[in-house]
Amino acid sequence: MDAAPHLDAPQALAIARAMLDGFNRHYRLFRSESARAKHRFETADWHGQQRAQRERIEFYDLRVRECVRRLDKEFAAGAQSMALWQQVKLHYIGLLVNHSQPELAETFFNSVTTKILHRTHFHNDFIFVRPAVSTDYIEGCEPRPSYRAYYPAPGSLAHTLGTLLRDFDLQRPFQNLERDVGYVLAALQPRIAQLTLRANFQIQVLTGLFYRNKGAYVVGRVINGFSSMPFALPILHGDDGQLYIDAALFGEDDLLALFSFARAYFMVDMEVPSAYVQFLANLMPRKPLAEIYSALGLAKQGKTLFYREFLWHLRHSSDRLRIAPGIKGMVMLVFDLPSFPYVFKLIRDAFAPPKDTTRAQVEAKYQLVKHHDRVGRMADTLEYSLVALPLARFEPELLAELQQHCASQVEISDRDGDGQQEVIISHLYIERRMVPLNMYLQEAFDTGLDDPQARARLERSVIDYGNAIKDLVAANIFPGDMLWKNFGVTRGGKVVFYDYDEIEYLTDCHFRAVPPPRCEEDELSGEVWWPVGPHDVFPETFGPFLLGHPVVREIFMRHHADLLTPAYWQAHQERIRAGHVYDVFPYPGQRRFPPSHPPA
Repeated sequence: MDAAPHLDAPQALAIARAMLDGFNRHYRLFRSESARAKHRFETADWHGQQRAQRERIEFYDLRVRECVRRLDKEFAAGAQSMALWQQVKLHYIGLLVNHSQPELAETFFNSVTTKILHRTHFHNDFIFVRPAVSTDYIEGCEPRPSYRAYYPAPGSLAHTLGTLLRDFDLQRPFQNLERDVGYVLAALQPRIAQLTLRANFQIQVLTGLFYRNKGAYVVGRVINGFSSMPFALPILHGDDGQLYIDAALFGEDDLLALFSFARAYFMVDMEVPSAYVQFLANLMPRKPLAEIYSALGLAKQGKTLFYREFLWHLRHSSDRLRIAPGIKGMVMLVFDLPSFPYVFKLIRDAFAPPKDTTRAQVEAKYQLVKHHDRVGRMADTLEYSLVALPLARFEPELLAELQQHCASQVEISDRDGDGQQEVIISHLYIERRMVPLNMYLQEAFDTGLDDPQARARLERSVIDYGNAIKDLVAANIFPGDMLWKNFGVTRGGKVVFYDYDEIEYLTDCHFRAVPPPRCEEDELSGEVWWPVGPHDVFPETFGPFLLGHPVVREIFMRHHADLLTPAYWQAHQERIRAGHVYDVFPYPGQRRFPPSHPPA
């Protein structure tokens, strides 16, 4: 990256410092809001916690816009030469040498620079396509490390666990800490009973608690010899206002469920986020680093890492982007790369009847999901602008679909003048790929329900489909279009909703019973003869659309018949309007400790 020596080096350095000032302000505010989660948890300020989680998502874009305005005002940034911008990047790298969040600062630099420069300059000479500063072994300025290690002496494991929990200094008493430590030990003992305790036997826990919804989570690992076992301990409030440990989660699968892409972001106070990410990556080696950053509320860093991984995958694969399998959506055009576990979604230029919505409304629905508690039932979405993909990697059928249905968002360009044409997509959503639930059910039917495993998969997925709707209801979300095709099954077998163009807040809906027919003609009519308002919902009418197969209907009615009654939805509306915040647990109910938890 060569630049002319006569350039105004002081100005390039001043621009770099202004950009780093913008990032430092952002992370200071981000971290301060995350740190206040502890007080909100201690005071049971659940509505404040939800509000803070929503507002924190906006912090990044606000600071980027602030920084762009400053650069325009003080430096006329858009009028500067590209040679000067090369110098700005070099100076910026130098300023990050002893920084505690260099990877985040690089991403902030990208966000600001891409608002100023033309997209033809979105390469490593001017932005951080590749990282420039290592995040290995960064030490922060604080006296506390990113994690603490405890070394239980023989027979002192209970005492060590008690000390570990008290070290978080929660300003609210436990109901009975000795009892809860006993529960944790009882859950832990079967996992270590047959082990020979080695000289390095220890418990490591991240220094910050992870706050989400109404819970605080201790996250760590038990190390013994060459083995390492991840664990998490959820801490909740009892009815008496005191604290208790609700469960003990062990192993990678439990941690993957806790940090799922379908859940809201955690709030955790981190001076060195890369140290937390590295620790968590050791607990969950199957989870992409991009998703770990996102789970910690650092969604922009997650987007950066995801895009780097995707570009790397494209260089090392040869399959083509194709129209995604399944029923085509009326609002979104969906495609994927078979070898890459994500789907790409564009809003169509026009929607066929009966869809009555606009692009702005669809975008608002996706923003609603981004800011809302997804309770493990709505997939997180990465949103990108001006995505360049090699034309040669598109199947002809997909390219034709894009040009026919999304022409306003698609441009074919030779960006670098090297003869390698690219498809430039102006606006794109990316989600984790799941098996559409209708296809998952069809696989069971095709296998034959006489097969016990196929029958069990069918029953499990139908039951979890109903549970998914109920979890969404608890989070004040009405999914709107509840057809099976709008839900997917994750790698872990969980049912997740992913079609957001018709979602509404539950409290904005009017749930009604179907009125009795006025005459015989009404009773025999195949049409809706009663008046329907714009927010009216008739739960009794769900059945014919969802429960056509008798086996599916029998399973659904056995477990979720209440979803077909207006009273179910109305009761939840009343509780939400009264200010009740539901508990939605990221682990099975059978994993919870004895439910009574009587006060000490």
